[in-house]
Amino acid sequence: MKYGLMQVLLAFLASGSLLAGGIGDVRLKGPLGERLDRMIENHVVAQDAEYITAPFMEKTETKRWWQTEFWGKWMHSAMPYLAYSGDARLAASVEKGVERILASQEDCGYIGNYPDELRCGEGWDVWGMKYTMMGLLHYYDSTKSQRAIDACRRLCDYVIGEIGPGGRRGRELWETGNWSGYASSSILEPVVWLYNRTGERRYLDFAEFIAKGMSEPENGPRLLDLAQKGVSVADRNGPDYRPSAGWAYVCKHGRSKAYEMMSCYQGLIELGEVTGRRELLDAAVKTAEDIVREEINLAGGCACSEAWFHGARKQHLPYLRLQETCVTTTWMRFCEKLLEVTDDPRWADQLERTFYNAYLAAMKADGSEFAGYTPLSGCRWHGQNHCFMHTDCCTANGPRGFLCFLRELFRVKDGVATFNFYASALVRGELDGGRRVAFDMYSLYPRADSARMVSHTEGPLKVRLRIPAWSAKAVVKLNGTALGGVKAGGYFAIDREWKLGDVVEVAFSMPVVAHSLGHHVAFTRGPVLLARDSRFNDGDMTEPVRRNMVRDGAEMRSFTAVRPPSDDIWMAFSATLPVGSHHENPDGALPATVFFCDYASAGNRWTQDNFYRTWFPVEYGPEE
Repeated sequence: MKYGLMQVLLAFLASGSLLAGGIGDVRLKGPLGERLDRMIENHVVAQDAEYITAPFMEKTETKRWWQTEFWGKWMHSAMPYLAYSGDARLAASVEKGVERILASQEDCGYIGNYPDELRCGEGWDVWGMKYTMMGLLHYYDSTKSQRAIDACRRLCDYVIGEIGPGGRRGRELWETGNWSGYASSSILEPVVWLYNRTGERRYLDFAEFIAKGMSEPENGPRLLDLAQKGVSVADRNGPDYRPSAGWAYVCKHGRSKAYEMMSCYQGLIELGEVTGRRELLDAAVKTAEDIVREEINLAGGCACSEAWFHGARKQHLPYLRLQETCVTTTWMRFCEKLLEVTDDPRWADQLERTFYNAYLAAMKADGSEFAGYTPLSGCRWHGQNHCFMHTDCCTANGPRGFLCFLRELFRVKDGVATFNFYASALVRGELDGGRRVAFDMYSLYPRADSARMVSHTEGPLKVRLRIPAWSAKAVVKLNGTALGGVKAGGYFAIDREWKLGDVVEVAFSMPVVAHSLGHHVAFTRGPVLLARDSRFNDGDMTEPVRRNMVRDGAEMRSFTAVRPPSDDIWMAFSATLPVGSHHENPDGALPATVFFCDYASAGNRWTQDNFYRTWFPVEYGPEE
């Protein structure tokens, strides 16, 4: 193999070290480990690298489509999952893809599939080059391939020469593409990555140029001033945006496109880390806070037809194309980056909710594909075939979301080991100076309300446990003794001299809670949204809940965990609820027993006769 990835991988395996500090230091077990293994096998390994690199070999794209994003997205997941699995088939596939990408590069540095007259203009050409840069940099990080980093340099230099300061095309970068330049401007993220890996000043200068275009032009993305003014993400469209003309995927002047907006903020955070520009991080945090407040639903998902729409207050209604998987995955990446930079556990709370609900719900049971959209009630179904190819943006993006969970499950940073999430896993890390730490964690969380960690570590170490904001009462024990000072919504620290076999146990309060909105009610248990599913065959899901019988925020003590009726349902609960309109009848007035499962399991057979519901109507009275 020309670039030596197999040799590098074998060296990692022989040394017993896999990408220290990355997902190679986590070995996930239990139900989540099984889902991850299936996704790697049936999606990442199964990807045909020759197929997704074929568009690069021909420069015939005249419809301004986005075929060139698929390879870079795949590489983002292929490289860490290769470290995780050590799969020789995946290594060979990566090698084939990289070889074809490098062979397609033109003398001018361009890698893509647009003819020269359409490059760096309307459509998704710059967006595709962004993902190609990402793919090359992911490969370089694992192999230190000089050819890969040189190809990335030449591609970035091409973009600078065409639409950088004084570029040949005579247009600003933010003027290309769609959604007020969001798509093209998001190339900022790999440009900063390239600067971090080369130290070459021209890439930092270009990054600053991109950020200026993101913030200063009146008709540009306006990602700083609108955030600083507190303008909600759904309300940032400019005066040239014409929603009355009908929503279209290609929109020149709108600013409500969720995926691309968050991708831009990823780059701004990266640039802020390099330059110390605090206002870049502040704008990203304010935007993320607004997304949580105005857009995120109980499943941790967001967006209607891929755009912001004040969805949190509308989630009980059947809006069009809810929860695009690209938006879900990018929201997880956004939260992961904010958690890394701010060390604020509220972003772990958000990432966890999205992972266990919107993300896992979008993944097919065998891991082979991801739904394009995942409604809160209805059926799961296959995504689109994009650009006359047998794939789509969401299926390509999907595996990247699991990485966010894996990377943040257990972190060792600045001499502190942090458990952000709880699942059966063997976790390891390395302190400054090279001392290794490791813990074995056993948990059926969130199906169960507890986790148990056994130390394989000796010596002094500060260990932090994230206590979710929803767990009002949590108990932490060390070797059987309860510890004081545990508070919801923060980290609980245990700073001590660890011994082999020390046991930490954490138990969470996880009641079922009712949520009322617009004469509808939904139920959550811990981070998990609950749903009724047609497989339970327990009656009409559209029956109303009687009014004044269930209040917002109430703990629903009638919910009881029960044995799931089939292997494709992870969690199941029986509930005695006041449903049905015939309560003047003595029998009809009695509550009914119905069944719920976790939202991720609901509808996961991906068939039209397997339907589900999360929000249930509440009766109206005559005075309303």
